[in-house]
Amino acid sequence: MPVSPQSRLTLACILLTILLDMLGYGIVLPVLPELIESLTGGSVAQAAVIGGWLVFSYSLMQFIFGPVLGNLSDRFGRRPIILISLIGLTLDYLIMGFAPVLAFLFIGRILAGISGAAVATATAYIADITPPEKRAQRFGLIGAAFGLGFIIGPVIGGLLGELGPRWPFYAAAFLAFSNFVFGLIVLPESLAKEKRRPFRWRRANPFGALLALSHNPVVLWLLAALGLFTLASQAFPTVWNFFTIEVLDFSSGQIGLALGAFGLGFAISQALLIGPVIKRVGEWATVLIGMLAASIAMLGTAFIHTQFGLYGFLMVGSLAGLAGPAINSLMSRQVADDAQGELQGAINATNSLTAIIGPLLATQLFNAFTQAPKDSAGYFPGAPFLGAGILVAVAAVLFVYAAKRFDLMHRPRISKKEHHHDIGQPGQQVTPPHESNTDEDDTRGPYMGGT
Repeated sequence: MPVSPQSRLTLACILLTILLDMLGYGIVLPVLPELIESLTGGSVAQAAVIGGWLVFSYSLMQFIFGPVLGNLSDRFGRRPIILISLIGLTLDYLIMGFAPVLAFLFIGRILAGISGAAVATATAYIADITPPEKRAQRFGLIGAAFGLGFIIGPVIGGLLGELGPRWPFYAAAFLAFSNFVFGLIVLPESLAKEKRRPFRWRRANPFGALLALSHNPVVLWLLAALGLFTLASQAFPTVWNFFTIEVLDFSSGQIGLALGAFGLGFAISQALLIGPVIKRVGEWATVLIGMLAASIAMLGTAFIHTQFGLYGFLMVGSLAGLAGPAINSLMSRQVADDAQGELQGAINATNSLTAIIGPLLATQLFNAFTQAPKDSAGYFPGAPFLGAGILVAVAAVLFVYAAKRFDLMHRPRISKKEHHHDIGQPGQQVTPPHESNTDEDDTRGPYMGGT
């Protein structure tokens, strides 16, 4: 039987699942360079390249398995998929924590990517247990869980990392397994058997939503601008920890505290600033403010040599959180209400693709420009951030072109109602549930088409 929407314990368990996914991602960032170096005996630059491939493995699995797990949950229910995912995350952290050789890190990250993709299932669960009039509020809790995880995760990882690079993984494994036991006890099934549908591979295709929007040129232009913006943003979670070790000789604790400060600023910009800013200047101008802040922060970070400068540009960069929700809102106005699921599927597919490509580009650039002696012209560890800043500027130009070509400042919306979109922290995607019955055999409400 479907669960009561008044079940606070059930909602808490699901939000904890989402929080742990982001917490696990963030907890790894401060200690990953040290762990890779301890297993390979290589330099920071070489560790960065390996770190890029680890992120690539994680993101690729999320891209592939997000739609698969979402569709499996339509067939077998949400509860088994979520519980299996929590066991998978527990094993991932244990494998990485006890890793005797580098290959174990890749096995762990692949398993984490597959298991972490069940966030889509967790968000569908919330849609199942929530009345339509309360969904906007509860969808906001999803974004809050992501933000909180990115604030707390790096701080915990950095502080535990002072004891050794493996301790954060042990802590994450304990949290994931505790959440599994909690869910096993309190988490009922949310999807009634009569609302389930057969599993079909064609619906588990991550490219399907992108192809479905090929007839909408304004959305495609905006999606291209968003894609370039998120591609540039991948430089931050992928290289920043290696960069601060190379340039400022940061410890894992310092890395964690700085990342936590950025996460707090990012969360504030999305939770408190975006509403007043959009009301004051409009959505299209808000997009440009966010992109301008991101470009300034990236370009400035590329040339910093002091902690003061680093924290200053981190705070400027936190305003980049304004751009994503605003451009998402603009796109949602350009499609009909019954196509919102397709749109969000396309956005999540785009974000996932950038999370696959971006880390490799950023880490390869970092490695290439840190091989030369430190006092030579060829030494420039800020190269990934310089490239990212330029890429954000190109995204802004593309957005301005689209805004003028399609008159987004005055264009009437096609959608009949407002839509709320949650944007994950850098390196992560949020998949808000949508109501889209595009297939005649789909008797369920939300279609989870992304990671």
